[in-house]
Amino acid sequence: MAKLTLAEDLFLYPSPTGAYFCVSEHENNKSRQFLQHLLNERITPALSIDTLKHLMQTADEEHALNVLQHCQKLDWIQGLKKPLTAPDTTLEDFLPTILASFSSQKKSLLADEQGFYLGSQGFPHETAEELSALSAELAIIHKRRSGLLKNNLGLASQAWGIVNAYGNNQLGFWPLYIGRYRFMLIIAGTPFFNHPDFVSLVWTLSIRYAATTTESTHS
Repeated sequence: MAKLTLAEDLFLYPSPTGAYFCVSEHENNKSRQFLQHLLNERITPALSIDTLKHLMQTADEEHALNVLQHCQKLDWIQGLKKPLTAPDTTLEDFLPTILASFSSQKKSLLADEQGFYLGSQGFPHETAEELSALSAELAIIHKRRSGLLKNNLGLASQAWGIVNAYGNNQLGFWPLYIGRYRFMLIIAGTPFFNHPDFVSLVWTLSIRYAATTTESTHS
């Protein structure tokens, strides 16, 4: 088997698919941990074997290259020609600029696990409050019935949706696991996760919440 080699002059950045994979579940594996550590970086790191070993917390070069290759085959990672810096803004200012891009109806919001919304676009204030509270209740129901859904029915997704008579999604509730926190992205109509703004959202939340969790754990 030929030895894997790295491309030169590239900077590591998750794809929208990789960002979604990274935060869509609670359970960890090597690929998800790699992407989580990458999203904790404030500047996209230059691709090198030392960078990979640092992000994957391993001294095994072959293992690091194999994990990278696995992520590349699944389109979870991309190489940029120029580095990017994480958005330097507050969530209050940042969320309204990107939330509409996730919805075919330009209506979406982000809620925390207590059922309060952090940002909303397209929903009236009262509706956003009620949807956020509903998202917290759905999370409790899912946790209570996860054994049935995952083990008995083989339904691994943790998202919930309200569909019409044709089975088309009208309103979806998508959990995002960031460090020890859970957020809920609520989207009206067809969701658009394959969008650069979704990576920016996950990156911003990771810098604010997951990176802080990691630092406090190791302090």
